Amino acid sequence: MKKELVNDWDRLESLVDEIIAKTDFQLHKIDVIEEEGNLLLQIIIDSPDGITVEDCVQVTNLINPQLDKNDDLFKTSYILDVCSKGVEK
Repeated sequence: MKKELVNDWDRLESLVDEIIAKTDFQLHKIDVIEEEGNLLLQIIIDSPDGITVEDCVQVTNLINPQLDKNDDLFKTSYILDVCSKGVEK
């Protein structure tokens, strides 16, 4: 994780937590990864009923506008990736 690529980690975490709390999903993890010169913001969600692609799209659509309003959170442009925790629990 590359927290140093985020200007205000606590504010990012709080923003994402607040958005996820309004859904039926749980926030599993926030990860910031530098990959091939790109910054990847990975939001990993989970649910007792599992996560579908549509769930990831729904959360992306909720988070993206809020991140756009708070673009000062990042030191550079980023790619948002909302995904599931996967089958390992």
